[in-house]
Amino acid sequence: MENSKTQESAFNPEDFSIVPARTFDELTVGEVFRAPSRTLTDAHASAFQTVSCDNHPIHYDAEYAKRYGHEAPVVHGLQVLAFTAPGATLLPHYFGNVFIAFLELSCHFLKEVHSGDTLYSSLTITDLTPQEDKGVVTTKVTVYNQKSELVLEGQHKYLLKR
Repeated sequence: MENSKTQESAFNPEDFSIVPARTFDELTVGEVFRAPSRTLTDAHASAFQTVSCDNHPIHYDAEYAKRYGHEAPVVHGLQVLAFTAPGATLLPHYFGNVFIAFLELSCHFLKEVHSGDTLYSSLTITDLTPQEDKGVVTTKVTVYNQKSELVLEGQHKYLLKR
């Protein structure tokens, strides 16, 4: 009993991590960080519509969408982009306390996404640019659907301490 009390008091939440943190210099070009797949539902689309305040009928009116050549309401592009959030992967856990800022992002929307589609996103380190006591990590971001179609591609840049 005494031994378990000693072990409990030795616990430090600051030492609790999902993966070991790494420094900028320990990252490598080509590393891939995947997010769990997710099937979008009407509830996801409705929740995003509420949060974004985007009330264009292309996102919720099936007849309107069909009238303009879409098979179904189109999921908000920004909602698809959200699937590339670094926090959807383990990447920020690897950054640990060296993370300074999310510097920029860009993307191209390549295919429509609809409720019922399953999305697979990943971030691949494509460049590591040292800058004295800091470094910029560039990642290519991709989102595929269940048909193996690339629906979004783009880039993120993060600033880390070295």
